[in-house]
Amino acid sequence: MPLADPLPAPASGRFIAAVHHFPLRIYFEDTDLSGLVYHANYLRYMERARSDMLRIAGIDQRANHEGGEGVYAVTDLKLAYRRPARLDDDLMVVSQVMEVRAASCVIQQRVMRGKDILTDGVITVAYLTPQGRPQRQPRPWIEIFSRLMRGEDIHP
Repeated sequence: MPLADPLPAPASGRFIAAVHHFPLRIYFEDTDLSGLVYHANYLRYMERARSDMLRIAGIDQRANHEGGEGVYAVTDLKLAYRRPARLDDDLMVVSQVMEVRAASCVIQQRVMRGKDILTDGVITVAYLTPQGRPQRQPRPWIEIFSRLMRGEDIHP
C-alpha cells in the first residue's frame, strides 16, 4: 500500500550560520554496564556529524572515493570527556571548521546536552590518495571549508 506522505529522511543536522548542529538521542545500545555512554561512542557521534556536515555543505566524499580521487582520514584527535551522557538523553554534536590547509582541515566538535559540554574534541582530517599519501584537497572543497572557517553562511 503506497504511503500518502513520504517517510522522513534520516536527520543530517543543519547549519546555523557556519556551525553545523547534528541532533542525536542516546539508546540502550550506546551505554555500558554502568548506564553511561561508552567512551568510544562519542567518536561515532562525531564521525556521523562530520560526515553529514560535509554532505550538506556540498562535499561529496562518496563520489570522490568511488572515482578513485581520494578520501579523508583522521590524522590527529584530541578529546576531553567532561560529563557523561545517559539513556534517552537528547544531544547535539556541534561542529565548526577551525583551520584549512592544502591537504587537511581542523574541525572542533562538541557533544552537548543543552548548554553542557559533555565531550570536547579537535579533529584533524587529511585528504589522501587511494594509496594513502597526502594530497591537496579539491579546490572547491577548500573554498567551502574556508567560507565556513570565516563564519560565512553557506546556505543563505
